[in-house]
Amino acid sequence: MPTPPDAAASLLKLLSIMARLRAPDGCPWDRVQDFASIAPYTIEEAYEVAEAVARGPDFTALLDELGDLLFQVVYHAQMASEAGHFGFAEVAESISNKMIRRHPHVFGETEARSAEAQTAAWEAQKAAERAARAETGALAGVSRTLPALTRALKLTRRAARVGFDWPDAASVLDKLEEEAAELRAELPGADKARQADEVGDLLFVLANLARKLDLDPEACLAAANAKFERRFAAVEAELAEEGKAPQDVDLARMEAAWQAAKAKERQVR
Repeated sequence: MPTPPDAAASLLKLLSIMARLRAPDGCPWDRVQDFASIAPYTIEEAYEVAEAVARGPDFTALLDELGDLLFQVVYHAQMASEAGHFGFAEVAESISNKMIRRHPHVFGETEARSAEAQTAAWEAQKAAERAARAETGALAGVSRTLPALTRALKLTRRAARVGFDWPDAASVLDKLEEEAAELRAELPGADKARQADEVGDLLFVLANLARKLDLDPEACLAAANAKFERRFAAVEAELAEEGKAPQDVDLARMEAAWQAAKAKERQVR
């Protein structure tokens, strides 16, 4: 097995590459970027890391995607350094101090805790940090840039900690039926704002249902997306064997092919 590269030397190399790209005679594209233009790439790279993990994990892809994500951190740090705010060293120091502060049972005098007790202590420390930043309220600090389902999950977890929650999943299902009925009542009208409001309520309750079942709604939807893609591809393949495409047949024929795809999946399981 080859000797792995030195971490410090590799990081310094990456930092120097980033500085060179942003230099006056560097890459024209990199030089004109700012925090707002780079932020979407940062989010995209984080999702690609998650996708590499979901594939098995695929360690070859994971290595590559983690590098891409690290580059995003270095990019933001370089821009902040140029503006005189902070550099990569401050970023690393900040997270190091935060991890030490949030793990007193490891780095301090506090006794070791169970995983559940540590989760509670972690949240208490985060609440104290939010209070120090003058962020008040149980819902303070939940990023508005999170995917909507993930943010709904986090918001309702916070509310649940202070007792604002349904007693069980069955109660959430009752609420889901109530919201579905309200949406159905809006269908005859043409008020898109009202319909959007009701669809939003329905999705929010679904996120709560996932939480009560200890599931991640984003992961559930991602799995449903993948299942739909897989089955629709099977529909297209079956029709292609007849020399046809979906637009060449009626809905009943596509539904029959869809049910056949579902049946095949059940046989595999």
